[in-house]
Amino acid sequence: MQKKILIVDDLHPAFAQAAEKLGYTCTIDASFTREKTLSIITDYEGLAIRTKFQVDKEIIDAAPKLRFIARAGAGMDNIDEEYADKRSIICINAPEGNSDAVGEHAIGLLLSLMNNFRRADMEIRNGKWDREGNRGYELKGKTVGIIGYGHMGQSFAQKLSGFGVEVIAYDKYKTGFSDRFAREVSMEEIVKLSDVLSFHIPLTAETKGMVDDEYLFHFRKPIFLLNTARGEIAKVQAILNGLKSGKILGAGLDVLETEKFPALAEQSWFNELKNSGRVLLTPHVAGWTFDSYRKISEVLAEKLKNLEFKI
Repeated sequence: MQKKILIVDDLHPAFAQAAEKLGYTCTIDASFTREKTLSIITDYEGLAIRTKFQVDKEIIDAAPKLRFIARAGAGMDNIDEEYADKRSIICINAPEGNSDAVGEHAIGLLLSLMNNFRRADMEIRNGKWDREGNRGYELKGKTVGIIGYGHMGQSFAQKLSGFGVEVIAYDKYKTGFSDRFAREVSMEEIVKLSDVLSFHIPLTAETKGMVDDEYLFHFRKPIFLLNTARGEIAKVQAILNGLKSGKILGAGLDVLETEKFPALAEQSWFNELKNSGRVLLTPHVAGWTFDSYRKISEVLAEKLKNLEFKI
């Protein structure tokens, strides 16, 4: 019997090529809407997505033959995994494919923030030469706190290893994970010791809105804050409040509570955010490089091969 995979997002061809070798026929159309997907998914055993839309109960119920959902990336917050599990649908993702990209992006944000790269560049282009105003900080000797020590947190820690920093990590769901790149600590130690705070956790009901005024209040030292995880874990207004109070020296944000225009421009905090000289923004691209585009599909393809032995 013919097996079919519906690919509704922009995936590197490596995934479809590997799937076809396993006997699948792939329908590939990155322009598919949710409505179009609902109209044809009934005939498919597999669904491959990035961030196109929520794969919720409605989508899953419309696919009685569905055996697996492949998420080209790390975060699974756009998939109702609990309901998929009830339906015996296996969910696979590929955090291994973009962990290097995220780790490198976080390093870039941090170095830029600590050394005022963006501000200095803009000033020079506008005829201003200000050495003292753009004096920066060195990473060496600082303590970097990592929240979440999965693929992304580990990648960031590994890439920090040449900077002469102490890396400490907290992960609520893991223990005994200390390695040569990071030392496992409690949240209390993160709060007490960190000069830099970087988030590498998934978006869940528990982590949504986790970083608020109360959370930031407890940090003992002024921090540089990085978020390359999910925007909804950190309240932007709380970060802006931290910048105003001195709790936060600078913030590198690849993700925001609300993303894309025009919705982003409509947020009450957006003007303050865009006018802050101590915030560096990127458009949710930390894990999205030319290299990770390929590697994500290669990882997914390998997991699909392994999946075939289980189904």
